[in-house]
Amino acid sequence: MFLKAAINGGRTRAEHPAVPVTAEEIAVDTAAVLAAGADIVHLHVRTPDGGQTIAPDALAEVLRAVRSTAPGAVVGTTTGLWTCSGPEERYDLVKSWEILPDFASVAFCEEGATETAALVVARGMVLESAVWSVDDVPALLASPTLADNVRILIEPMDEDPDTAVDHARAMAAMIRSAGVTTPLLYHGEAATTWPVLRAALADGHQVRIGFEDGTLLPDGTTARDNAELVAAVLNLAGQSV
Repeated sequence: MFLKAAINGGRTRAEHPAVPVTAEEIAVDTAAVLAAGADIVHLHVRTPDGGQTIAPDALAEVLRAVRSTAPGAVVGTTTGLWTCSGPEERYDLVKSWEILPDFASVAFCEEGATETAALVVARGMVLESAVWSVDDVPALLASPTLADNVRILIEPMDEDPDTAVDHARAMAAMIRSAGVTTPLLYHGEAATTWPVLRAALADGHQVRIGFEDGTLLPDGTTARDNAELVAAVLNLAGQSV
């Protein structure tokens, strides 16, 4: 099983007091989830007011802290349009990154995804592309960087767990029917987190867990921290073998 820890996203401290926000907190949490059994870490750089950013200086501060605290950690970040004013600014910001993450995620539901994905590859980062619905899949399949992906993220946005699982599997089927053999990763959010994760395990795909997706353990209780969520996935995977 391949497990990605998504340690913060846009989640606030009001939602959970252990959400890592500062560079130091993100670095410490990265080390903790890797020690707990995660393979890689996905992080969102946060602004002092709790927002999200992909500004070069802010990203550099976080990556320096992570690489000092957790040497050898494989970490990536988002390129989501919600972190900036639009596709043009996003392209300029990613082009200006001075310290590079190991990988970067590009969502193919967003304007400018094709260009951003090409820039990620051109700059020497590992690419992972995401689809949020079946409507995103044709753009992904047509992208010049399709073969460059280390994995394809399947991220159903549905609130209903059964619908989210059905849509995740529909997206996977479309991708596989096109002859793509790149590893797939399913993940859900809030109420769909664990049902989608269980579907990924059942289907033999990669999985993701962390505060970005949800704060609850499989039994509905609140997780102490991201490391406890990672441990819960490993326990669940062991039970499903």
